[in-house]
This record gives sequence, C-alpha cells and structure tokens, in this order.
Amino acid sequence: MPEAVVKKAVSTIGTVLKAGADAASLAKLTRIKSYPDLGGAPEQLESTDLEDPSQTFEDGVQQQDTMEFTANYTKAEYDKVAASAGKQQKYQLEFGENGEDGIFSWEGKHSVRVTGGEVNAIREMVITITPSTKIDNKAVAA
Repeated sequence: MPEAVVKKAVSTIGTVLKAGADAASLAKLTRIKSYPDLGGAPEQLESTDLEDPSQTFEDGVQQQDTMEFTANYTKAEYDKVAASAGKQQKYQLEFGENGEDGIFSWEGKHSVRVTGGEVNAIREMVITITPSTKIDNKAVAA
C-alpha cells in the first residue's frame, strides 16, 4: 500500500468566507485578505492553595473575541456585505478548494466599516463578526 503524502505546510490561498441563513444559502460574503484567530485560549482559573510550591490553574470558559476579516474595498462589495449586516446567520471559513484543508463554522452577526487610508495604499474594509456559538471545525449542518 502506498504511503499517504503528508503536506508540510498549507497555504492561505483559496481561503473563502461564506455566510447565509442556513447551509443551503451559504455563499461567498466577499473576497478576504486576512482572517483572525479562530477561537481563543480558555480563561485560567487560579487553584493555588497554601500547600502548592507554585501557582496552579484550571481551564475556565474559552475566550472568544470578535473576529475581524480584512477585504479590499469597492462600493459594490461594501454594499453587498452591508446588506446582510446585523442579521443572525451562519458563517463558514473554508481552507483550500471546497474546504479540502479544513472547514470552520459558527453563527453570529457581522458589521462592516471602511478603514483609514494613506498615500500609496489600497482602500480596505473590515468585516467584524460577533460569534454567538462555538467555532466548530466542520461544515455548517444542513
């Protein structure tokens, strides 16, 4: 039996952010330039007592901050993203062709804003998603 080829690294090329009311309506929200950490570390609850020679901790609730995605600004793309802003919906971040390198999904609401500009720069917008569920490493359920 031939050995499976193990990828040494995976490129960010082909990363797609989708949104929709349900799995059937998921569609690319806009082309993105960057994406945030997917989740965060759990709060550390100190459990040290006077018999411990050093501090001890237990995992608490996982921190989950708002998620900011950067995209190039055009009026058409801004208007498209703004049209679905503020609505509770499903989000899916796919890595690679059709998510072959991983799919992460969650629910929440998003907003969009245009960032400041400078000389010799590209206009950008930031899509901020406030998640209302845990981020799962699987596709949005049908």
